Amino acid sequence: MDWELPKTDNVGVTLKITGRVQKVGFRWFTVQWAQDMALGGFVRNLHDGSVYVAAEGKRNRIESFIKELKKGPRGSQVDNIEINWLNYEHKFRDFEIKY
Repeated sequence: MDWELPKTDNVGVTLKITGRVQKVGFRWFTVQWAQDMALGGFVRNLHDGSVYVAAEGKRNRIESFIKELKKGPRGSQVDNIEINWLNYEHKFRDFEIKY
């Protein structure tokens, strides 16, 4: 997997976050940080107990967003974040929880 960021100011990313990340307020935590950083996208729980995030926005804001998600909310424990960098496609107007 290529870990290098695209060479543009706006980027997209998908994240698969594993650990104790369900039933601890992780999705709400993610939404708050995404909205504070003016990112578009969504977060959802996956059946395997992980959390999936798709986000777009300024590269430096997404990097900060990922750092906050690595910490997680109180009661969570993030074991790993799989990061997949994408080109910016302006697919999202806001950031929401999908069920």
